[in-house]
Amino acid sequence: MSVFAPDSLVLNRKLPLWYQVSQSLRASILGRAPDAPLRLPTEEGLAEHYGVSVLTMRQALRELEGEGLISRHRRRGTFIEPGARRERTVRLLGSVDAIVAQQSGEETTLLGHGSQPVPAEYAGHFPGLDEATGFRRLRRDRESGEPVNWAENLVRPDVAARIDPGLLERGWPMTKVLRDAAGVRISRITDTLEARLADPETSRLLEVPLLSPILHYTGVTLDDRGRAVDVVRIHYRGDRFSFSVTVEAAPE
Repeated sequence: MSVFAPDSLVLNRKLPLWYQVSQSLRASILGRAPDAPLRLPTEEGLAEHYGVSVLTMRQALRELEGEGLISRHRRRGTFIEPGARRERTVRLLGSVDAIVAQQSGEETTLLGHGSQPVPAEYAGHFPGLDEATGFRRLRRDRESGEPVNWAENLVRPDVAARIDPGLLERGWPMTKVLRDAAGVRISRITDTLEARLADPETSRLLEVPLLSPILHYTGVTLDDRGRAVDVVRIHYRGDRFSFSVTVEAAPE
């Protein structure tokens, strides 16, 4: 039987290893191809793949099992649940792989892309640039087809030139495209979340009443030179998302 091959992961030793592994594997599962195998490697194989202990791997798998994304069967192995209900919680997380995990698992439609003037509110992120490349995407729940959020990315032109829009159409999160396809060495992502009311465009795209509550996310991605390479605004349906913060205690 074929075995599912998860993405690789560069570990950050300042964050809990089980948490990073669980989020990386979660992103791989939610972003998998429709014909990808459902059987996962053994605990030992996964531990070797991620470079962690078997105990750490077991803790990560328990997290995913609790979400209903995988099922574990004695003597048979661990399997991805193809019809599992995706959790729709927006989390404040501590790694790039966690951000990729949050953005994965939805059907994506590319609404358009191309050069556009840098809005005044973004000028501070793109000093010296009059224009950048915009990408607009609508995401839908894979099971119900219901729109859940739409995103507007503004990317530095030199970076955008290395982006294949087809990857976005295939559901790749922009963070993954920047890192794995465009070769951006991401140093930091700064997130801002606020409650807003749906404007006419958001109302139309998300199929919600005008002025209904939405969750508005702004993310600024910096490369290893300290430059903002991407600024994104994501508009989430207020009736489909919640917001939670996880704070890990530092080891004594």
